Amino acid sequence: MPPVSPVNAIIDGMPSSLLDRAIYSYADVDRLVGLHSGTARRWFEGYDRAGRFYEPVLREAPLGQDIATWGEMVEARLLAEFRSKHVPVQRLRPAIVRLREEFGRYPLAHARPFIEIEGRELVRAVQEEVGVDAPLQFVVVRNGQTLLTPAMARFNETARYEGGVVSVLRPSLRTPAVSMDPTRSFGQPAVRNVRTDALAEAYRAGTSREDLADLYELSPGQVDEAIRFEMIADNERVA
Repeated sequence: MPPVSPVNAIIDGMPSSLLDRAIYSYADVDRLVGLHSGTARRWFEGYDRAGRFYEPVLREAPLGQDIATWGEMVEARLLAEFRSKHVPVQRLRPAIVRLREEFGRYPLAHARPFIEIEGRELVRAVQEEVGVDAPLQFVVVRNGQTLLTPAMARFNETARYEGGVVSVLRPSLRTPAVSMDPTRSFGQPAVRNVRTDALAEAYRAGTSREDLADLYELSPGQVDEAIRFEMIADNERVA
C-alpha cells in the first residue's frame, strides 16, 4: 500500500497539534485498527440507512474528505475496543459528544477524561446521563486512582501518553515491537522506524528474514514481529 503523504491540518485557523496531523486515509484506519472496510468512513462521515442519516461518531460534522488525523486514528482504536465488547457505537455517541464539550476535539485521545479527578467525575456523570450499560461500567483501580473500563484497560496497554495525549500506539498486543508514531514513518506501523509493510513486502519477494535483519539492523525477532503484524492487519477485523 503506498504511503499517504503527511498533511498538517489547520483547525479553526490555528496551527495543528500532534493530534491534528492528518496522515491516514480511511482505508488506513480500517486496516490498522482492524475494522471492516468502510467502517472508518461511517465513524468519521456518518451514513444513511433506511432514509435516516446517522451523525458521525468521532467528528462533530462530516468533512467530506478521505483523510484522518492522528487524533482520529487514536479515537478509532479506542472506539474499536468498546465495539469489541458488543456496545453499539451509536450508543456511545452521546458520551463522546458530552466529553468533547469538556475536553475538546479529541476527548478519547487525552488522558484527562480517564485519569484526572475532574475527568473521573465527568465520566461518571456521562455514564449516568447517557445510560451506558454494564459492559462499560467504570471502576477505580487503586494503584494511582486511575479510572478504567475493561476496554480502556486494554487500550492503555497499547498506548503511550506524553503531555496528556496519546503519542504512540502499539496496534497489536501480539506484536509489541511494532508501534505507530505520528512523527515517524508517516505514522505507519514500524519497528525501530522501519515500516512493517516494507519488511513484509521484501520478505514476500524472497528476501530472507536474516538478510532483512542485517540490512535494517534489526533482530530476527523484530523482523518476525513486523511480518506477523502485517499478516494480522491483512486478515483480522474486530468491528
